[in-house]
Amino acid sequence: MPSHAAGIFEVKLLPQSLANAEAGPLMGRLSISKTFSGDLQATSQGEMLSAGPTVKGSAGYVAMECVTGTLHGKSGSFVLQHSGTMNRGVPQLTVSVVPDSGTGELAGINGMLSIQMADGQHSYVMEYEISSQD
Repeated sequence: MPSHAAGIFEVKLLPQSLANAEAGPLMGRLSISKTFSGDLQATSQGEMLSAGPTVKGSAGYVAMECVTGTLHGKSGSFVLQHSGTMNRGVPQLTVSVVPDSGTGELAGINGMLSIQMADGQHSYVMEYEISSQD
């Protein structure tokens, strides 16, 4: 049976140079730094690649972030993989735990994380399982 975790987080995004400077102004690269509170007490570091076409309300991004801390009191780390699009104002976002990326007491973790934003505050809900490592 999946476990449920929820809380809030703060995020800092800092622009970085693109590896391919000729990619043009539609492409972007950012570093990610987050602090989670609630059921997940952790920090994360990662990188995001984005594309912002000239059509208002459309964009896309992919990101990877390594989360380190405690989840319901179990310590370790895991990696989250993001894939998001905005299609003329309609958002779609998938954030999943990379298989076999868990360490420490979080080894064997798998699951999904959803992100909401209201009144300038980011919140998360995570559905996850930790299977035994044999």
